[in-house]
Amino acid sequence: QVQLVESGGGLVQPGGSLRLACTASGFTFSRYAMSWYRQAPGKERELVARITSIGGRTNYADSMKGRFTISRDNAKNTVYLQMNILKPEDTAVYYCNAFGVFNAYESDYWGQGTQVTVSS
Repeated sequence: QVQLVESGGGLVQPGGSLRLACTASGFTFSRYAMSWYRQAPGKERELVARITSIGGRTNYADSMKGRFTISRDNAKNTVYLQMNILKPEDTAVYYCNAFGVFNAYESDYWGQGTQVTVSS
């Protein structure tokens, strides 16, 4: 059974930091690109950051560059999102995603989300 379990969300003041974690099970984690998405109330889900399966190359949405860092530990089947200098507009539900293409078939898994609220 495939599972992606996010943790680390919560309430933080503007300028603060949080570290999200997503632990995977039920599939070969190291073969999948891992991403964090977020969805704020009334808005569409948007990509936050992605890390490739091989080489660990990363890319970020423009508004997160320099503040957020995505990383992965294949030995622990876990992907992280370090979020610094948080702003109220970062308030959203953050989702973990695993994506892979194998023999032309796509595999796409999602976690249940973790709430991040940035407020004073």
